[in-house]
Amino acid sequence: MAAYKPVVVQACPKLGEGITQDTLYWRGYKTPVQIKEFGAVNKIDFSPVPPYNYAVTASSRIHIYGRYSQEPIKTFSRFRDAAYCATYREDGRLLAAGSEDSSICLFDVSGKAPLRQFQGHTKPVHLVGFLSDKYRIFSGGDDYSSKLWDIPSATEIISYSEHTDYVRCGFASKVNADVFITGSYDHTVKLFDARTKSSVMMIEHGHPVESVLLFPSGGLLVSAGGRYVKVWDILKGGQLLVSLKNHHKTVTCLCLNSSGQRLLSGSLDRHVKIYSTTSYKVVHSFNYATSILSLALSPEDETIVVGMTNGVLNVKHRKPEEKNENSQKKRQPPYRSYVKGRTYMPKQEDFCVSKPVKRVLRKYDKLLRSFQSSKALDAVLEPPIMLHTPEVTVAVMQELHRRGTLRSALAGRDEKQVNLLLTFVARRVIEPRFTPVLVTVADMITDIYQPVVGQSAIVDKQFLKLQQAIGKEIDYQEELLEVLGMMDTLFATFTKKKDTCLEENKSNGITEIIETNRNY
Repeated sequence: MAAYKPVVVQACPKLGEGITQDTLYWRGYKTPVQIKEFGAVNKIDFSPVPPYNYAVTASSRIHIYGRYSQEPIKTFSRFRDAAYCATYREDGRLLAAGSEDSSICLFDVSGKAPLRQFQGHTKPVHLVGFLSDKYRIFSGGDDYSSKLWDIPSATEIISYSEHTDYVRCGFASKVNADVFITGSYDHTVKLFDARTKSSVMMIEHGHPVESVLLFPSGGLLVSAGGRYVKVWDILKGGQLLVSLKNHHKTVTCLCLNSSGQRLLSGSLDRHVKIYSTTSYKVVHSFNYATSILSLALSPEDETIVVGMTNGVLNVKHRKPEEKNENSQKKRQPPYRSYVKGRTYMPKQEDFCVSKPVKRVLRKYDKLLRSFQSSKALDAVLEPPIMLHTPEVTVAVMQELHRRGTLRSALAGRDEKQVNLLLTFVARRVIEPRFTPVLVTVADMITDIYQPVVGQSAIVDKQFLKLQQAIGKEIDYQEELLEVLGMMDTLFATFTKKKDTCLEENKSNGITEIIETNRNY
């Protein structure tokens, strides 16, 4: 008796993700460290100077973390209510933050009590930042106003009331110490110059603006709101360069890497997208557990910190390159010893001992070997196999058809089993690799269960779905044939033009040769 041969499952090549330099670069982070905060993390800001500590604003506290510390090394908790938008100055010595009680606090990083308190807003202050001259602060609040403050005297310099809704984000230019931008829930981004009494430019984003930033050159502006990230050219009067719609929910934060060649955006859809600033295409993405509110990247991209709505701080550190090289060197000797002897060819005087290989059969193979066709089909109609490895289900159906027992395996089933069969066929019949087999299966199911049509609403519904799927596929095929006919016509005209051009060139060449011969 011949040995049983297992069912051959045709493996189709999978289109894998292209491994690019960006993929390798952004995958080079360690397993993230999770830190629990007291509330939703609304702002993360890295110190511009070594050792690159970062400030985390959550609830009514501001925590300062070291790059590799999991516990805060300093805490500012002198807030009556929630704190917002703690931001470092360029020298890393001062820290400014807004609050729910409409005040702005200025802290010395080495102290605890506020150095200055700025009073002037009438509602919560969600935006605070330093101008590049280091001696002025700009702010924005829920009272629709944007203000400029003098640090030494703690007085208000100028106030702008041009927005018509909450001012929630802003950014200061690093090129010009008098220029800053603000974004508001009134769908606009305004550019202010401290030397003027009104805004010098207004950009319509189209959605409530959650985050804005300026490129280091100061010529490009990025705004985020709704599902869109938009890039504007300030030097051309606020012309829209590109609109990106790669997120499924509201984009809440933006960030540039240290070189300015990659733009990062975080969203409530739990994803961080990384764009190339030359092509504005997504080059990589990170997935997180919950919705993202804030995002920051340390200088030289050593650490990426993400704050989420559930108060969890996700910190990823870059892997050191030296350890990777050492680990590769350690893995080489065992691999060589494992491969050693595999290519040895036995000589004539050698005595070869063959070890019998035990073949482990799967459940459906065991049932097919014992000629239990119906049970073998049941084994491959289980949800995990149908969903994740449909090629196994189709391979068993093909084997049953080859044996001539497919009809008997399909017959005699109850309402639930017929529903399962029809669901699988209707979903997979349009896939080209499964179509030849599943069309035969659909024909047999229709012939077998045609007499009971109308007795079960569930089965009737699945038959209608199968009919719709096949009808749509036929329509697609007809449209494709029409397109192919058009393309054939175009190609035919191109070839005719080429042939006529060649004939003209040849005829011109012959006449020229004849004329030259006559002249001689």
